[in-house]
This record gives sequence, structure tokens and C-alpha cells, in this order.
Amino acid sequence: MKPIERVKNYFNKQEVKLEVIEFPEGATETCELAAQALGVLPAQIAKTLVFVGKKSNVLVVTCGDEKVDQKKLKEYIGDKFRFARAEEVEELTGFPPGGVCPFALKSELPIIIDKSIERFSVVYTAAGNAGSAVPVTLEQLLEVTRGKLLSVC
Repeated sequence: MKPIERVKNYFNKQEVKLEVIEFPEGATETCELAAQALGVLPAQIAKTLVFVGKKSNVLVVTCGDEKVDQKKLKEYIGDKFRFARAEEVEELTGFPPGGVCPFALKSELPIIIDKSIERFSVVYTAAGNAGSAVPVTLEQLLEVTRGKLLSVC
């Protein structure tokens, strides 16, 4: 099953009212292109990043204009982290880089939602591939992912 279909099925099974928007190939491959296609600010494109630690792994969702402070991650989780390599991203999430979203993950990962998301009424995550988006509120993101709202940027 294609990753985007896995996300759609996940939403249906969870009875979540979230919409998956699909774009032509190449139309949303960067944060700027995605923002342009959606008519929003680049900061509203939520990045879903995978970090690998010595004892654990973690997924962080943040605004497109933010950078994760790995020292803050270490403070909260008690482990030293690095960015996951492309093959690790796919292995842990089931999604290719550029299409990673915090829904329908292949592995159970702790999810941190950065407080930068609070700036917007809606942000857009990917939905399993680089040509997709899911408009989502902070409340929906927290509810569906069971993530923790923390300041890690």
C-alpha cells in the first residue's frame, strides 16, 4: 500500500476528519513550493523530523521556519540525538524523506509538537509523500498523534 493511502486509511479507521490534499509531482517538493501551492506562509508548512538517540528515537513536528535545538531535546528526553539518515527515516516511519508525517507511523515513536505551531490556526503536514498536505489545527495534531507540546526550537 502506498504511504499516502496508509495515511488516508488511518484517518478513516480513527474516524478523524482530516483531509489529504494531493498535488502534481514536483509541485510541493520544498517548503517554499508547498507554501506557494497552498497559498500560505512557509512557516505554516509543518516539518516532521526524525531524531535518533542512543537509547531512543523521537519525532518532532515544528513550523517550517524553525530549527530544532537538540540540547532542548536532550533536556526533555535525557538522550543525545542526531538527525536520522534517509534510510532510518523510512525504516522508522514508513515514509520517504519529504513525505514524513506524524500519522500512521510504521513504528511507535514519541512525538513532540513544538510550541511554534501555536502561532497559526492551521498548519500543513505531509501525508506520506512529498506531493501531499494535511491541513491540521494544533488541537487536532495533539489529539491524533497524542504528542506532547514542548518548546524544542
